[in-house]
Amino acid sequence: MQRKQQQKEVLSGPNIMATILQSIPKDANVTKIEYEGPRIALYTNTPRYLMENNEIISNLVNVIKKRIVVRTDESIRKSEEDARKILNQIVPKDAKLENTFFDTATGEVSLEAKRPWLLQRNAQEFNHAEVTEQIGWKLRIRKATTTPSSTIQMINYNLKISSAERGKQLRQIGDEIFRPRLAQKSEVSLLTLGGFGQVGRSCMLLSTTESKILIDCGINPGAASPAESFPRLDWANITLDELDAIVIGHAHLDHTGFLPALCKYGYKGPIYCTEPTLPMMNLIQLDAIKVAAAQGRTPMYGERDVKQIMRQAITIPYGTVTDISPDIKLVLANAGHILGSALCHFHIGNGDHNFVYSGDIKFAKSILFEAANWNFPRVETLLVESTYGAKEDIQPSRQEVESAFINAVNNTLADGGKVLIPIPAVGRAQEIMMVIDHYMKSGEMVEAPVFTEGMISEASAIHEAYPEYLARELKQKILETDDNPFDSEYFTNVEHADAREEPMREDSPCIILATSGMLEGGPVLEYFKNIAPDKKNKILFVSYQVNGTLGRRVLDGARQVSLLGKEGKVEVVNINCGMEKLDGFSGHSDYNQLMSFVQKMRPKLRRVLVNHGERRKSENLAMSIRRMFRVPAHYPQIQEAIKLF
Repeated sequence: MQRKQQQKEVLSGPNIMATILQSIPKDANVTKIEYEGPRIALYTNTPRYLMENNEIISNLVNVIKKRIVVRTDESIRKSEEDARKILNQIVPKDAKLENTFFDTATGEVSLEAKRPWLLQRNAQEFNHAEVTEQIGWKLRIRKATTTPSSTIQMINYNLKISSAERGKQLRQIGDEIFRPRLAQKSEVSLLTLGGFGQVGRSCMLLSTTESKILIDCGINPGAASPAESFPRLDWANITLDELDAIVIGHAHLDHTGFLPALCKYGYKGPIYCTEPTLPMMNLIQLDAIKVAAAQGRTPMYGERDVKQIMRQAITIPYGTVTDISPDIKLVLANAGHILGSALCHFHIGNGDHNFVYSGDIKFAKSILFEAANWNFPRVETLLVESTYGAKEDIQPSRQEVESAFINAVNNTLADGGKVLIPIPAVGRAQEIMMVIDHYMKSGEMVEAPVFTEGMISEASAIHEAYPEYLARELKQKILETDDNPFDSEYFTNVEHADAREEPMREDSPCIILATSGMLEGGPVLEYFKNIAPDKKNKILFVSYQVNGTLGRRVLDGARQVSLLGKEGKVEVVNINCGMEKLDGFSGHSDYNQLMSFVQKMRPKLRRVLVNHGERRKSENLAMSIRRMFRVPAHYPQIQEAIKLF
């Protein structure tokens, strides 16, 4: 940090602030200009002028090539109490305003409404410029969820109490990003620190002459030793102070599980991700702490370290060009894997090199998400995952798997049985819920109560809070109509063990979705004990069952298993129910989809690197890419240094 500041004094760069001041009309009444992390914030005491003449900002962005946001000057902001009173009076009653959140660091107020389409910018009865003029706060319209998300509420609270600290931090980050470049020549390298030749602990270091960017920071939960569990940051030979930024592709632990440890040990810099990735990884990381404690292990970090991530996170939407260092711009694009998952496009130097990291991708449309984005202006190097990179890794089509799902459920319900679906709470549960809602409404699936338990309700609330990240049809339903699939009459969330009586009642056909997905703990075990002995019932697996897990043993045909019951007593469970495994709901691309994704990339790639797969699968995918597309393809191992440019 000190080194950069010293050099900043020696070197001079383009005066961005002076350009802005010269270009902004006096009528805009700009009171100050500040860095706000990767953005430049213009504060004004007449926000209506710039809101109604937004071409002024658009033209300025085209000149300086930086993100600009308009903020209201603190002097014109009404108190939160007064602003809330005004909003309650002028927000149309039909919009069903549920909550307001005032972010003092940005001067924005989020309006959470059940019918947000009545509050959009073009709404006849609700003019944003007029309302902002009245209350002095800029408006942000959000969808109010059926069940409030405790995770999002906690994030909002932490942002509020740390607003002064966050504002100061954002200004410091801006100083670092917008400092003059020290060298005009770009040299780009990639250090592989985890997730190469394996699935787990995804992590790499992107280095240039100006910057050091850490991409993902995961763990390998199933590893036998610490050396295999965590990213090899020791080999990278860097201190946390040297990192300019951390970029997170999506929330799963194999990509974010080590991030709180970095905050614990002193990382103070920015963490870039999409907006829904922040609550998702928060939920997953806090759950990992609980699981570790329940298993008698000492967690490597605590809740305060997870909460620290909230304060350092800078969320950016898909498709927005964002400066993250003096010589690197970042664009996040939909990856189709889970909510908020992103391909990361790094534009390095003055167009010197373009590097795209796929993260985990699904190159096929589902009910929940659009297919992964493949359209980038330029890509020289692509790093693509290979979870299902072997030629034999071919999944059935979405239509086929949905049809098989309907048949499996209908047959059991028609016989008066129950269907138990052990399921991961994030992503897969919401996918299955949308499938059930769609086909019950269409009449193709037998109507029956659907019970959910575990983290499913909270994860669903986060999905509902960010509909702009969902598939187009689903987004429109949530944002533009009263037909919200997450608020379906078919679903009942079981909040306490006392409420399990109904789903477990005899002669009561129903569907039960419960965590965990591999029968390794959680409420699903109580349902399993109840459902497994009766041959009318069925256990339907829709996610991968790892070797050694109870789910895998049941799937492989075990007819009897022992479980630790209440008060430490061993319970023997006889398994007489039906069993079925459905492939095709995976959030990963199969071999054909991965090959199609690489083929689609334009202009033609100069190089492909392959990661996130068993060595055999990474090797096979790299070899197939070389043969089919005549593009150099390599499958690095951990602790390799690769020169990109």
